[in-house]
Amino acid sequence: MAGRLYVFEGLDGSGITTQATLLRNYFLGKGKEALLTKEPTEGLLGGVIKAALRGEWKTNPLTLQMLFAADRAHHLTTEIEPALKRNKTVICDRYILSSLVFGSLSTSMDILKQLNAHFLKPYMTIVIDTNPKICLERMKKARHHVELFEEEQKLIQIRHNLITLKKYFPDTYFVDGNQPPADVHEDVKKLVGKI
Repeated sequence: MAGRLYVFEGLDGSGITTQATLLRNYFLGKGKEALLTKEPTEGLLGGVIKAALRGEWKTNPLTLQMLFAADRAHHLTTEIEPALKRNKTVICDRYILSSLVFGSLSTSMDILKQLNAHFLKPYMTIVIDTNPKICLERMKKARHHVELFEEEQKLIQIRHNLITLKKYFPDTYFVDGNQPPADVHEDVKKLVGKI
């Protein structure tokens, strides 16, 4: 692949969507072609996943994780890999680590790793590490509904999982997400410039 895949990970409400957008704009400002994308996707499978997360239909945890993997496989072949082959920078809001750290609350980590073992590894994974209490405050301000993983105890466990899996991808870096978004972006830019 000629291009590079940058991935943002973190708790719900940590600011990853904001930071992914800011990084895409930074690359565009530098004259680089950059694609911003996210998981679950806006496609059919992504819509089914989002409806399950909102509690609009019920399934078991393994089925949900298999849907995430199917959505990712489709996302890679139709969007991410074609862009990378055209030498574009791809910035993805959530990817494999999200499946592992969220999914392992209710599904075996071994199964999750197997489901995701053959997917393209990111060039760099940036974890926006934000206090769960701050994440919950931000979500209460921004949303009218609560999704599956949006409880403080779950967020604390997910953050623990992120720290535990820090070395799952060698190029995973943590950035302090408790700062104002502009300061977080400055830290992200420094990180990206160093690598």
